[in-house]
Amino acid sequence: MKIAINTRFLLKDKLEGIGWFTHETVKRMVTQHPNDEFVFLFDRPFDESFIYSDNITPKVINPPARHPFLWYLWFEWAVPFALKKEKPDLFLSTDGYASLSTNIPTTLVIHDLAFEHHPKDVGGLVKSYYKHYTPKYAQKAQRLATVSEYTKNDVVAQYGVDPETIDVVYNGCNPLYQPVSDIVQEQTRQEYTQGKKYFLYVGAMHPRKNIGNLFKAFDYFKKNNDSDAVLLMVGRKAWGTAEIEEVYENMEYKKDVIFTGRVSSSVLKNILASALALTYIPYFEGFGIPIVEAQYSNTPVITSNLTSMPEVAGEGAHLIDPFSIDSIAGALQKIALDDEYREGLKQKGMINCQNFTWQKSADALWDCMMKTLRK
Repeated sequence: MKIAINTRFLLKDKLEGIGWFTHETVKRMVTQHPNDEFVFLFDRPFDESFIYSDNITPKVINPPARHPFLWYLWFEWAVPFALKKEKPDLFLSTDGYASLSTNIPTTLVIHDLAFEHHPKDVGGLVKSYYKHYTPKYAQKAQRLATVSEYTKNDVVAQYGVDPETIDVVYNGCNPLYQPVSDIVQEQTRQEYTQGKKYFLYVGAMHPRKNIGNLFKAFDYFKKNNDSDAVLLMVGRKAWGTAEIEEVYENMEYKKDVIFTGRVSSSVLKNILASALALTYIPYFEGFGIPIVEAQYSNTPVITSNLTSMPEVAGEGAHLIDPFSIDSIAGALQKIALDDEYREGLKQKGMINCQNFTWQKSADALWDCMMKTLRK
């Protein structure tokens, strides 16, 4: 069997949500099926570390798909041309984009439909592209995979796709993330927060990550509690909006917000496992990988009570209303002051996270692909 895969999000040292999903699932599939042939379709020069086994043929096809006009050219001209030449039995696309110009059976992975619910968070041309093409992709693909039941139900409601043609393929967790010793926790705090306990945020400063309300709630918590805990922000300090920057600049306890910049996974694993709690409170999420990473690290989680997050967190998180400063600040206070409650969340999180492994993800995605061929 010959399978072509859209691998344009496999970027050296730049893997994020979709890139990690692609890397972890595809790496396992190609090594577990050595008698099958895989064609990786890149849109720019690739790193050899992504050529996981001998049964892979990498192809770089132009143009680099970095803009809506180039997305169109890549998916409607370059990809169909490559598929016609390679003649695969199946085309797998893991990033929510497909091709309307090929009749090769297609398995499409959709991570979320955030742009349908919060269009103001997306730029005009990108939003127009998503609005126009995503419904068509969802209808065109022979079978879909979504990363949560929430997203599956959303695709059905938004686009009228038959739920029987959609499989849920959860994300997994990098095995790097695990508990660390008390000594490592103390060393980590000394390195990043002058020995102080800290709440942690990991990710981009995107509007839907709700950074502004996190800053407001942290300020409220500090004003009303005698705590020296700080807020550690891991990720590039690039404000998603002027509003987020304004909230930060007006914080009374701004000095207690520490920015590390982007860090490698090998560094992040200690930072995450040494935190008082992960504060991950978007108002929309298709899955939320940091939730699972924190639970694997034996770190309590504060997350939102909306979209997919309760599904992913299970009982191993303190759920808050992301639009309520009181709700967020109350969670910070509960975690900081109630040792018994915090330990209970850790135990529940360690149980819940076992539902999410990349091996389970790879197996579920492969099953979805095989159903595509049987249709």
